Amino acid sequence: MMEIEKKYRLTADRMSRIKNLLEESGAKFLGDDFEENIIFGGGSLKENAKVLRIRKTQDRAILTLKIPVESYSGMKHRLEHETGVTNADTLNEILTELGFLPRLIYEKRRATWHFRNVEVVLDELPFGLYMEVEGSVTAIREAEILLDLDDLEVEHLPYPRLTAQHGVKTGSTVAARFPKDEQPKS
Repeated sequence: MMEIEKKYRLTADRMSRIKNLLEESGAKFLGDDFEENIIFGGGSLKENAKVLRIRKTQDRAILTLKIPVESYSGMKHRLEHETGVTNADTLNEILTELGFLPRLIYEKRRATWHFRNVEVVLDELPFGLYMEVEGSVTAIREAEILLDLDDLEVEHLPYPRLTAQHGVKTGSTVAARFPKDEQPKS
């Protein structure tokens, strides 16, 4: 599957205005989630900046491999392979035994909307607020116009790179986590 998305930095005020605009425009709210993302390093992952990730939410876990594809549109294009996982901890052990080690861990609060032909996600990470719009290049451009996003700062760095910049290093792992009292109970 090809993933095409554009990411923007937000202020709290702008995030609130976008939520209101989505509600007023009839966008379908798909729900809120709290995620823990574990990005692995080692092996062949450095080739072509591949990303191997386990994403855990309260309801599920997903293993994802992302492979960048060259693009000149100003939007990220990546081949994306995903599969559901029944036991994320066991998968973590398997990947570690195969030589892939957790290098980055970041938590995220995500609100997801379906707006016309795109998915809009509003993300809160320990180091900032962001919005991602995912769909075709044409659908993303249409959403930018309808949601009045022309003046927003585009964020070109993926969350793993932002985590590497803003997270806390412990051993060989860098983590960006919310304070324990701001995490959902398991």
